[in-house]
Amino acid sequence: MTLTEQVAKNIIRKLLKGDDYRIEIVTLINAEFLQFAIDFFKKIVDAKLQSKSITTDWYKEAFLNPDLPAKEIAINSGLNKKTIHNMFNSSTKEIVIDASNEHYDTLYNSIKELVETEQELDLTLTIKFKGVSVDLNVSESLIVINTLAVKRAELRGGLWSTAGKRVEAPLMLTLCNLYSVNEKNYKAKFKRDGSKGFHREIDFYLLKENDEFLCEVKLMGRGNPESADAVIARETNVFIADKLSQQNKNQLDHLNINWVELRSEDGYKRFKKALEKLNIPHKNYNGNLDVDLTHIFDKIFDGTKI
Repeated sequence: MTLTEQVAKNIIRKLLKGDDYRIEIVTLINAEFLQFAIDFFKKIVDAKLQSKSITTDWYKEAFLNPDLPAKEIAINSGLNKKTIHNMFNSSTKEIVIDASNEHYDTLYNSIKELVETEQELDLTLTIKFKGVSVDLNVSESLIVINTLAVKRAELRGGLWSTAGKRVEAPLMLTLCNLYSVNEKNYKAKFKRDGSKGFHREIDFYLLKENDEFLCEVKLMGRGNPESADAVIARETNVFIADKLSQQNKNQLDHLNINWVELRSEDGYKRFKKALEKLNIPHKNYNGNLDVDLTHIFDKIFDGTKI
């Protein structure tokens, strides 16, 4: 599950032009999900044909196989690793396997009871691949449908979360470049994540002599006070948002927090006001976004800035 460099560029362009960026994420979710569905159906055909006995729970045998990756086992059971971790404060493979098997058995029994109750319901899901066809009964079809629903939800949650994190640094760098802020007047702080073995960006700052001014980017919708409250709690100096309610703006003004609402007309230009209030050296910008963003992206997406 990745948010590509090109998608990040597309999101930033839309944000600075005051357009809705969400279609970029939705398109990515659709592409990821449809590819998963196709691959999943191919695996179902193979597993069903490989089943040696009609009494064997072929789905559990094939899709909850301990040899599979833990993440895959969880999804196939109707859960995801994040949910399992929240339930057990751990997501080791052993715990994932145990939780997945227990949940699958519960789900299977619930479906079985439902099918027995709804005896008038007749559903057959037929999957054909390379001239080979398999039929799934009502219970099997419902298990497959549930797995697809869980995968879609996982993709949706993961990609929306990733979008904000992936775009924050390049968006701030783009704004700084638009207003010709010198590199000595901004920085991104990193911390070492020993479990993953790489540096992960956590904060972006504007700098003036010995002062550091924390900048936050939240691609939130209008009327989302929780995100604004989180920013306020961190003593943020510059708050960049997709949309802000009037209540959000009033609260931020009251606390002397500089804010930029990108979805308003020429919303990004309010960043200049923040630079002025913080006494960050800069130049006015009155250029052409379409032209200038291309040059800026060539600079900040070269692997050294993000």
